[in-house]
Order: sequence, then structure tokens, then C-alpha cells
Amino acid sequence: MAGVHAVAVRPDIASTVVLPAGHADEDRLFDAYAWLRANNPLGLAQVAGYDPLWLVSKHADIMEIERQPDVFTSGGAELRGSHNPILQNRAGDDFIRSVNGGSLRIGNSIIYMDPPEHSEVKDIAAAWFRLPSVAKLDTSMRELAQTSLDTRLRRGANDIDFATDFASHYPLRVVMALLGIPEEDEPLMRSLTRDVFGADDPEVAGGEAAHSSAGERFVEAVLAFNRYFDAVIDDRRASPREDLSSAISLARDPSGEYYNREYAYGWFSAIASGGHDSISSTLATIIERLGLDPALLAETKSDLDGTVDSLVEEGLRWASPVKHVVRRATRDYDLRGRSIRKDDRLMLLYQSANRDEAVFDCADAFDIRRRPNPHIAFGFGPHMCVGQQLVRRELRIMLEVLLPRVRSIELKPGRRAIQTNFVGGLKRLPLRLVID
Repeated sequence: MAGVHAVAVRPDIASTVVLPAGHADEDRLFDAYAWLRANNPLGLAQVAGYDPLWLVSKHADIMEIERQPDVFTSGGAELRGSHNPILQNRAGDDFIRSVNGGSLRIGNSIIYMDPPEHSEVKDIAAAWFRLPSVAKLDTSMRELAQTSLDTRLRRGANDIDFATDFASHYPLRVVMALLGIPEEDEPLMRSLTRDVFGADDPEVAGGEAAHSSAGERFVEAVLAFNRYFDAVIDDRRASPREDLSSAISLARDPSGEYYNREYAYGWFSAIASGGHDSISSTLATIIERLGLDPALLAETKSDLDGTVDSLVEEGLRWASPVKHVVRRATRDYDLRGRSIRKDDRLMLLYQSANRDEAVFDCADAFDIRRRPNPHIAFGFGPHMCVGQQLVRRELRIMLEVLLPRVRSIELKPGRRAIQTNFVGGLKRLPLRLVID
């Protein structure tokens, strides 16, 4: 039996969830998610300046969508370039088309692909992110974590912005070491990452926000990534090394030719930006939760081996740094009593799914004893994050290095979340961190 085609989402709820500005107020945002789950878990949002789209707020619905890329596309072969899996307003999409030959597909990042193309391109570097390969990085990641601690914190009281002064540095250095990028290029990598994921935040974007749209800034950041890595590709093809940049640069397609550089650009930008911001956001979130609960800090310190993995998983659920992706229906489909029609677009709300009361007991409590913890912070199905084992290991190692030295965490006023509806989290976390 066919369902109802659409029930409109209340305008204030739709605006909070869809607009980047709504994500700067996390209390209001998570109230909006809760309202959706309770009142209209699969509703149609109509926000000025944006195409209508379904808001998918429930864990089960997102899993059902994500396991069927043939029905709910990222913009792969069938719709290549006609769909943007990263939500932009109409003006942003129009700008991308205007500078990209009419296509919404920026380069050949796997975020724009569906199987079988997605599977083929993911295999270019997937082996580097499997657990046996990630485990080989333990020593270097521990050294980088220790270096971060030694250079950025001192014994005694440290009055710092943990998000900007500490959390953002270690994951970027890990990514750069993995890619074989020299340490002196760290400021450039940090700037490029900021421009990709902070395009909607006036404070992060700086003066450029007054002169260009978020779509323009996003495209400019991607092109800047490409220019930098163009030289990396040339270097590795001339002089291969034992690093991930060489694996990407030297990969060959089924015909035996090097993959088009666009595929390499896509991999580089995904690793350099996604591998940095997701980890730094989660690390800052975990430290904030420990600062809010001194008893939890004491518990984790007293049994770090027994609690650190659960702390990481709950931190990932709580932060859910990838807030959304957008899928497009390739055919009519009934879901939760609603009739999705061909070409309808759906915004998958991962943060909401990871607070779904139907899946998580006491979903609004930070609980490191949560068993099981079926969060989907890494997505689900074929599009599940290929780097998830690296993320988990990287977070674990930093917590193993940092927490034994932490005597106390005192949160200060000034906490701020980044204004973005895509990938983000805390951009300001002032605190006093007392280190032994």
C-alpha cells in the first residue's frame, strides 16, 4: 500500500536543521532533531533558497537507505554530476555548475560515487586503512601524540582553547605523516582544511565571507587542494616512496593506465581534510565530557585499558562529526509510510540517528558503559568510512598518552560550535587543563 507522499516539517525546525547557522546552537539543533524523531521522522523540509528535501532523522531509516545505493544514489554513474551529496543552497549549486561544466561533481572523490565505481576507486587506498596496516602505525602515532603533549602543554595549569590549541594539531600531523607531506606545509594544510569545512562559518572563513558564497569558497578550497597535490603526484610518479601518497599517485585503472588525476585529488582531499576534522572534533568532545564529569575522568584514569575503547566509541556517537549526506532516489520507494518519488532528495541526519531513543537507552546521556553501541558516526553500507579503524586507533592512542597526565579539567566560558551542516564540531573549547 502506497504511503503519504509528504508531511511538511515545521518551518522553524526545518530551518534549524537545514541551514548552517542552525548548527552553531547545538542545544536548539538537538531539540530540533528530537522533535523530528518524535513528530515527523521522515518529513519534507522547505527552506527558502534550498530545493525541497526529505529530512531522515531515524537510525533504522538511514541504515535502510544506505544499504541500497542503487535506489538512493550519491550521484554515481546514472546521475553523474546531476546531484550533490553535500547540501548546498541553490545559489551554491548554481555556482558549482557554472565553473564545472554544468556538473555538481567536484573532482572524483568517492563521496560522489556509487558501486561499482565507488568500490573500484575505494580499493586504490583501502589496504592502507585496514586494521593490520593501521596497527603498524602505532609507534609513529604514539610518538606524534607524545610530541603534541610535550610541545603544546606544560606541567601545571594550562589555560588554553583545547579545540584550536591542541585537538586540531595531532590528527593533522598523523595525516601528513601518512601521506609523506613535510611538516613545514602544516600551516597550508590547516588553512585548506579550514576552508573546506568552515566555508559556512563567517568567523572561520574570515573576510572572504563578505565577498563570496559558501559554494564559491568550497570550490576555491578544493581547487587549492588540487594544485598542491598536483606537485605531489608528479613527485611520487618520478620517485616513489613508502607512503600513502605514492600508493594513490601510482594506482592504475583496469586498462593499466594511471588513474586520471581527478581520482587522486579526490583521495588526497578526503584524507587530508576528513581525517583531520573528524578526529579533532571527536577528541575535543571527549575532553569536554570528561571536564563536565570529574567522576568519569577519575574512572577512565583508574582503568584506562578497560575504558578507553568505550570512551572512543561513545565520543564518536556523541560528536557525530559528519552531520549529513544527501542521497537522491533513482526510483519510487515507500519508507516509513511515506512515498519517496524518483529524483526526490533525502538529507540523512547522522547526528539525530545517533541519539535515536529507539536504538540507544538514555540516548542523551554520555555513557561509556553503553553495550552495544551501534552508532553510525562512520556511515553505513558501501559508503561507510574507509578510514574508521585509523580514526579509532588515533583517538585511542592520544587518550592513552594524554589522560594519565591529566589531573583536572575545568571548563571555561566561550564554548562555540562551528557553523556548518556538513562536517564539524567544537571550534572553541576554553578550559584549564592541569597536567602532572
